[in-house]
Amino acid sequence: MKPGSSVAEGGLALVVLMLVGLPVVAQSSKVKDSYLSNIELCNGTGAASLDARIGACTTFIQARPDSTAALAIAYNNRGNAYTAKGDYDSAISDFDQSIALNPTYAKAFNNRGVAHLRRREYELAIEAFDNAIKLDPGYGAAFVNRAGAYLKKNDHQRAAHDYDEAIRLQPASRAAWSGRCWTRAVLGASREALEDCDRALQSGSASAAVYDSRGLIHLKMGEFGAAIDDYNSALRAAPELASALFGRGVAKLKQGDAIGGKSDISTAKTIQKNIGDEFARYGVDYN
Repeated sequence: MKPGSSVAEGGLALVVLMLVGLPVVAQSSKVKDSYLSNIELCNGTGAASLDARIGACTTFIQARPDSTAALAIAYNNRGNAYTAKGDYDSAISDFDQSIALNPTYAKAFNNRGVAHLRRREYELAIEAFDNAIKLDPGYGAAFVNRAGAYLKKNDHQRAAHDYDEAIRLQPASRAAWSGRCWTRAVLGASREALEDCDRALQSGSASAAVYDSRGLIHLKMGEFGAAIDDYNSALRAAPELASALFGRGVAKLKQGDAIGGKSDISTAKTIQKNIGDEFARYGVDYN
């Protein structure tokens, strides 16, 4: 299962910058409390709904504080909320505004890349991640996200390189270990991939993606029982994960369970029509 992507919020700096930018007339206790509440919501503090976050950021933006840095953070955070809602046009517009206000804001470039990635605009996503990394060469999450874009283009070598760099920068990154596990599995570096998957699981990343990746490794190594176990774990977390269904189907076929195998493969193809072609690229033949 190809790894996902992650966005970056603006942090507590917005609280400080915003208070500095408040006009004197707004310093009464009631108004100040309202502004603080909007800041917390815009920063993503607590379990507020996405609409509440968008509304809070919008209120702050419309107040037009003197600090352009604070405005850039607010646009970035609102863009993240729009991304989470699947409104990628609004998200990209906000990230563009954030970057225009602060051209050195690496998080906004990263988050614009995530929005493009989810719109399947892979070249634009890579360009945005490139910019984020140029601004902040130590930005591990941007390397993880760019690796994800390379995977979408089936450029596994570049993806592997980015995951290597992400792990060097952030050795505790579950996303990086999980992503490199999948990438190495596809490239055929089975033993190294297993080590990465085990490391991801040991770090607490017991996600469907990791089990799905490890299932592929066992499948390619001919360890069909172990593959089925991992695919079962993946499907408990994500019952409609096409790659896990297809992989489990192939493993069942290899074990002589024609009925169970064909059922899983048929279900997988219903969910993702080209899943068989995808596995063929991974070197998995089920005929």
